[in-house]
Amino acid sequence: MPAMSGFRKFILRGNLVDLAVAVVIGTQFSNLVKQFVDSFISPLLALVGGQPDFTGLVLKVGKAKFTYGAFLTEALSFLISAAVVYFVIVLPVARLLQLFDRKNAETERECPECTMKIPLAARRCPECTAVIRPATERPQPAF
Repeated sequence: MPAMSGFRKFILRGNLVDLAVAVVIGTQFSNLVKQFVDSFISPLLALVGGQPDFTGLVLKVGKAKFTYGAFLTEALSFLISAAVVYFVIVLPVARLLQLFDRKNAETERECPECTMKIPLAARRCPECTAVIRPATERPQPAF
């Protein structure tokens, strides 16, 4: 039964479970965004410029039928969904994170020699080993 134990380890490995959860949550989130766009954004756009539905656009060349209108409709839906996700979710969360970062006291600074992040109280850079004055000390007056 060594094959079964290997399979069990593979299935229960953290990365695979995390990936499965991400796919399920991502699918549900995609459905949520699509429904939000269909329920609120598309009707608002229809008020301004008509229903954004191009599925009736077809190009016929001989017996071949190219339904480029369906592609245009999906492309427009994608752009609208991406804009909604950005302005309703990404931008507010970024601002919220920025607000939290401002509240946290600064604990690091850049080394003047190599620009590596170092603790404020450091007297020597761990990267370039330059001797530096801790940021907590006051500079000596130059007489």
